[in-house]
Amino acid sequence: MHMNQNRAALIKLTVSMILFGTIGIFVKHIPLQSSMIALVRGIVGTIFLLSVIACRRKPISIASLKANFLWLSLSGACIGFNWILLFESYRYTSVAVSTLCYYMAPILVILASPLLLKESLTVKKVLCVITAIVGMILISGVLQSGSFGAGQGKGILFGLSAAVLYASVVLMNKKIKNIDSYDKTVMQLGVAALVMLPYCAVTYQAAEPLTVDSVLLLLTVGVVHTGFAYYLYFASMSHLSAQSVAVISYLDPVVAVILSVVLLSEPLRLTDLIGAILILGAALVSELHAAGKSKP
Repeated sequence: MHMNQNRAALIKLTVSMILFGTIGIFVKHIPLQSSMIALVRGIVGTIFLLSVIACRRKPISIASLKANFLWLSLSGACIGFNWILLFESYRYTSVAVSTLCYYMAPILVILASPLLLKESLTVKKVLCVITAIVGMILISGVLQSGSFGAGQGKGILFGLSAAVLYASVVLMNKKIKNIDSYDKTVMQLGVAALVMLPYCAVTYQAAEPLTVDSVLLLLTVGVVHTGFAYYLYFASMSHLSAQSVAVISYLDPVVAVILSVVLLSEPLRLTDLIGAILILGAALVSELHAAGKSKP
């Protein structure tokens, strides 16, 4: 039974990572501000999950929400701003570079873990961090141009800022205990949407009229890439080790890079490829090292 649960959780996590990896392809074709896309994403995802909860006829546990209110609220806020920054990164640079910058987050978790999670920082982990930083320099294009282009620099900065928030969400979720996966996801997505409301009100600018295709893309991002994908992501965590979750999470950038080249015809230089291998390899080696020392 335990093995079947682990296998089901592994499938859920794998599917969620594949879905996360495809979101850039959809966002790229939605003619709205990134903040508005993120807001709609949170609202639609929350409504979708509330509908699922209603169909399950299992009420939300108010006691569990109260017990975890602080961390759920903070992590939800980080998720909201994380979306905004990641979508802004897509606007200024390629989906591939944005995603790879975003996936510096596990490296940030490793650096923060000695202080926040009381985990040891080994020489191997330090070397992995350095390797990932070298990879970032390669994909940034600074070695070719001697400096960052205005757009490229902004895109990388937004991507790295999103990574900081993503790492914060991972660390905060370590504090959330004894709560149903649906309740947990609804709360965090709902808070993410609420946090973005004032931001969107202040920064809103008129955009192109939405076409039927754009609306369908927006609904897909809200239902599939948010409500459904986040449910699968959070539901898988209770049956898998943190190390397993970290390793499988690298399916996301791999899928994003492949799709950006195949579907969007975005260029992939040799230095981009080497940088990608260094970043993903460093994170993978680090997490496999951790998995080998602490099995579920």
